[in-house]
Amino acid sequence: MNSTAMKSFIDVPPDSHFPIQNLPFGVFRRQTGDASVGTAIGNHVVDLRALEAANLLRLKAVNGRDLFAHPSLNAFMGAGRAAWREARQILTLLLREDHTTLRDNRKLRDAAIVPFDEVTMLLPCQIGDYTDFYSSLEHATNVGTMFRGKDNALMPNWLHLPVGYHGRSSSIVISGTDLHRPHGQTKSDDAPAPSFGPSRNVDFELEMGFFVGPGNELGRPIPTTAARDHIFGLVLVNDWSARDIQKWEYVPLGPFLAKNFGTSISPWIVTLDALEPFICPGPRQDPPPLPYLKMDEPFSFDVQLEVSLQSEKMSAPHVVCRSNFRHLYWNMAQQLAHHTVNGCNTRPGDLLASGTISGPTPDSYGSMLELAWMRTRPIELPNGETRVAINDGDRITMTGFCEREGLRIGFGGVTGQILPARTG
Repeated sequence: MNSTAMKSFIDVPPDSHFPIQNLPFGVFRRQTGDASVGTAIGNHVVDLRALEAANLLRLKAVNGRDLFAHPSLNAFMGAGRAAWREARQILTLLLREDHTTLRDNRKLRDAAIVPFDEVTMLLPCQIGDYTDFYSSLEHATNVGTMFRGKDNALMPNWLHLPVGYHGRSSSIVISGTDLHRPHGQTKSDDAPAPSFGPSRNVDFELEMGFFVGPGNELGRPIPTTAARDHIFGLVLVNDWSARDIQKWEYVPLGPFLAKNFGTSISPWIVTLDALEPFICPGPRQDPPPLPYLKMDEPFSFDVQLEVSLQSEKMSAPHVVCRSNFRHLYWNMAQQLAHHTVNGCNTRPGDLLASGTISGPTPDSYGSMLELAWMRTRPIELPNGETRVAINDGDRITMTGFCEREGLRIGFGGVTGQILPARTG
């Protein structure tokens, strides 16, 4: 299915993230009409509800019942891996340049294939629960070094389990949604008491996340060996953070207002099948994880990641970070296994994010906190401006893709601008 020679009758630019070998899933709205489930190819969206209505996308795995006549992907996510694979196989056939069923049906093509610039992308599903992990060894070491010193950088549990916390799904927004600078309590080290006001230290966090498919019953864990059956696909995540609010509030229970004011995700969910050619080993884990976290095969992916910042005075974005998903110490299967080992149930559409993805070099650090090293090393922008945190009007854009032997499988991007704090 991922043959680099395969082509579609729909034009796909050479640098596109969405060739026929990708076929990610998302939800969109035309200029008029309701939300529809779609897939992306080149610079176009293919309306899966239209294909299903034409009886071209009836899946044997679910006895032909409607999966795409919904304004979200939850039903399809819950249908399971056999349905996901069957849908991709049918779509691949329908979109191939040598297959006539859709190619030569002008009426259906006009109904089902829409240019990107004629649609608005929406959240891909109803997100029930959101969990954010802390799975990059480099990021955890950098942050720990800043706050506790090099000798105590990692907490005693970090190398034994994927550390995480439950976030808030209500403030997850689609790419292109701008966010206001949050208010909260902060306290400087030399102040006698906290004060209230807009955060002065807003940050981005370069992450990826995966959506849960069928999920599990309460009391029945998901082992690492079954993770592929429960991971529907991946998105880019910018888990915005207000560092000064977080510093004051996070003891003893962890992040709260500093994190839940907004989390941005990319609109297209890329499947594990599309990413299969780019699977790779993750970092060596020492000490060896406990048996329930043990992996018998590689389960990381070579996804090249990039973050750019564009201020209101800049004419073009400037890259401030290049990292890679493969740097994560704890992989998705281990995150899901740990999340459910106590019997916690997950449901279709739940989102589990990786935590900040930092690499081994300063230019690969996945947050402003690290890039500017706790405000001591200002980042220089091409127009002479400097940054130690995100200013009002700054736009952050993240992109990610895999590439090998001429095949590029990408995630598109996730972007958002920080607006001034509300005054009323």
